[in-house]
Amino acid sequence: QLQLVESGGGLVQPGGSLRLSCAASGFTLGDYVIGWFRQAPGKEREGVSCISSRGASITYADSVKGRFTISRDNAKNTVYLQMNSLKSEDTAIYYCAAGLQTTVQAMCRMARGIRFWGQGTQVTVSS
Repeated sequence: QLQLVESGGGLVQPGGSLRLSCAASGFTLGDYVIGWFRQAPGKEREGVSCISSRGASITYADSVKGRFTISRDNAKNTVYLQMNSLKSEDTAIYYCAAGLQTTVQAMCRMARGIRFWGQGTQVTVSS
């Protein structure tokens, strides 16, 4: 079965950290651009960070620059999102996606070419 599975979400206090994982099964993650997206209640889904197939190109949303770090381990078929200095406004369901876009910017804009979406993992930042 071809799928992406996110894990690592949870409840954390403001200023805390979480690391999300996105694991692929049934296909080779290294063939795809990978993006992390989030959707808060009542808001549209937005791109958080995207990474090229070999990791050479990365982009971040302005709201997470300096706090979040995306990385990938193609040998483990997994992409990570390290989230530090979390704020209440980071509360959302986080999704990963795999696509064939030619640039990470296009991926984070959710341009045509996304092939797989994960089911999402909830991140709640609250005291």
